[in-house]
Amino acid sequence: MFKKSQFQIKTPAEFNLMRKAGRVVALCLEEIREQIKPGMSTKDLDLIAENIMKKEGAIPSFLGYHGYPAVICVSVNEEVVHGIPKENKIIEDGDLVSVDCGAIIEGWHGDAAISICVGNAKVEHKELCNITKEAMFKGISAAKTGNHVGDIGYAIETFVKSHRDLSIGILEDYVGHGIGTQMHMPPSIPNYGSAGTGPKLEVGMAIAIEPMLVLGTNKVHVLEDEWTVVSSENSFASHWENTIAITENGPEILTKL
Repeated sequence: MFKKSQFQIKTPAEFNLMRKAGRVVALCLEEIREQIKPGMSTKDLDLIAENIMKKEGAIPSFLGYHGYPAVICVSVNEEVVHGIPKENKIIEDGDLVSVDCGAIIEGWHGDAAISICVGNAKVEHKELCNITKEAMFKGISAAKTGNHVGDIGYAIETFVKSHRDLSIGILEDYVGHGIGTQMHMPPSIPNYGSAGTGPKLEVGMAIAIEPMLVLGTNKVHVLEDEWTVVSSENSFASHWENTIAITENGPEILTKL
């Protein structure tokens, strides 16, 4: 449904379906957070999400998307995003694991990601994870009616750069996005930018805000599987994401329990 906008504007009923999809995503991520431990494979995590989606009557957003072979993305350590779950990819003590999940309910999508420090993680990896999570919330706070897409990126970038104790790169080639009847829709939501620039945010829009941060520089490349994005310096990375609604009362997180 479109109303005098180049972007998809949702009705209250459509937002309600997105809340249902978002709840399934949140269920998957919370269960994975509770169960993850050293010795598990990344495929084990995929099966957890698959079982929850079946139980909840949801369709995985990722499975089959441009040929993607799994229900979730699991990216470990230097893997930033789009890691493919595998039976022989074993999680170890001290790993930093990012899990990205998407679900569909009655044609409407939810999309979110979390990063988990497993066991005895290094202090700087915990700090990276916390900074990435807080950067996401800084971006969400800037997603107000009348603000611009650039205000979101500016809030994220400014917060990240304020942490001078760590050298952190913000991915530029991978960004957040609009979401609704498709997982990826306009507008693109960069995690950097200038305040007051870009498309204006309108009531009824839904967007996914997802900072992806890497220790060191933001240089990355894609592995031969044509999916997994890794740090070119083999540095650890973190990824956090929520789907939000732009409402008259401010941003609302849709991917929550």
